[in-house]
Amino acid sequence: MSPSSRPRPLSLVFLLGMGMASERINCPSRCSCQYLEVNCTGQQLQEFPAAIPLDTRQLILAANNISSLPAVELSFLADLVYLDCRKNLLGNDLDFTFIGVAKLVYLDLSFNNLTQVTFSTFSHLLSLVVLKISDNPNLVAIEKDAFVNNTWLRHLDVSRTGLTFLETSTVQDLPNLRFLGLSGNLWHCNCSFLDFITWMTESNVHFPDADSITCYTPAGLRTLKMPAAESQLHSTCLTQLYKQDYIFLCLVGFCIFFAGTVAAWLAGVCAIIYEIHTSKGKEEEEEEEDR
Repeated sequence: MSPSSRPRPLSLVFLLGMGMASERINCPSRCSCQYLEVNCTGQQLQEFPAAIPLDTRQLILAANNISSLPAVELSFLADLVYLDCRKNLLGNDLDFTFIGVAKLVYLDLSFNNLTQVTFSTFSHLLSLVVLKISDNPNLVAIEKDAFVNNTWLRHLDVSRTGLTFLETSTVQDLPNLRFLGLSGNLWHCNCSFLDFITWMTESNVHFPDADSITCYTPAGLRTLKMPAAESQLHSTCLTQLYKQDYIFLCLVGFCIFFAGTVAAWLAGVCAIIYEIHTSKGKEEEEEEEDR
């Protein structure tokens, strides 16, 4: 009998069987599991799956109907580095949701119902490198300091959301940012947005689908690409005066006029006093000479 055809020892077969059974037992229902990976893609899950192995490094929950992520259950997965939650129903408040998964490097929340991103949403993800929050049509606000702690962030995608404005410092202060998706948003290209557009044209960040990064409002700049919008806004914002500017100039002009009038009046009064004093002095001198 050849070595390859010899029956395996019963103890070895038993241990292998126990290992496979243990792997099956630890895998969540309706999900597939490999070494350190749990994949629950497209299983119509309504809730976060239970019984996820605690040593899971990669968790894929894409294409389900999950509406919330439980922070407590996520915190049990302390070694998680990759989390894919695209195409779900996540929305409302995600603040402090990821507080227990500080090792997370990749996070995909695209195609959900996110409405805002605050400082508390991702502030605990100090190792985050890739963040995808594109295709969230109800995402209308990203706080100025939303990514201030995500200094390792290299890839950020906010394409096709409800954003109309983004503070320059929100992305300008990310030292490792190399990829920023902005296309398909309804950008409001007013004078307040000029700094951001200028930063775009001068930075070393790559903007995919750059031809789709266009102004939506005002009507005169609609569909205009950002470089063209920058030159137009420069000429408009640096020369255009608004109502408050005219009021300010009128007040300044009035103050100058009033100050000039008062100064002229004071000068006239001083001249008259001086003239009177001088004429009195001459009269006294003439009286003394006559004596």
